[in-house]
Amino acid sequence: MSSEANVQLLKEAYRQWSDSKGQDVDYWFDNVIGPQIEFDSIPQGNAAVPFATRYDDRNALRGYFEGLLADWSMQYYTMNEFVAQGDTVVARGECAWTNKKTNKVAKTPKIDYWRFKDGKAVEFHEYFDTATVYGATVP
Repeated sequence: MSSEANVQLLKEAYRQWSDSKGQDVDYWFDNVIGPQIEFDSIPQGNAAVPFATRYDDRNALRGYFEGLLADWSMQYYTMNEFVAQGDTVVARGECAWTNKKTNKVAKTPKIDYWRFKDGKAVEFHEYFDTATVYGATVP
């Protein structure tokens, strides 16, 4: 796939993710995530967000979404800038989630790095304000 096709695929995935308030993860698995993916989240499984860690298995990756949705409710998720070069796409935006235990909102800038092979994501790294997220987990 071309760089532009990868961008369009991600735009649709983020749109559906936002529209469903994070409740529908099927589009990610059906259309974006490849059979093998290196998935990495900046907190590296910190106790405040244990699901936000490294995954090397597509099936185990469902645990990321299950943990996220068990502990947090999406307020919004907006990715409005995409930079593509070759098989790589960087998406930039902002999101806000409410912690279900504390009812505190974590609003943070968000940057996602994607690498594709044959039209499917094979690598993902997410970056966000971990201090804000951790703060929302403290009663």
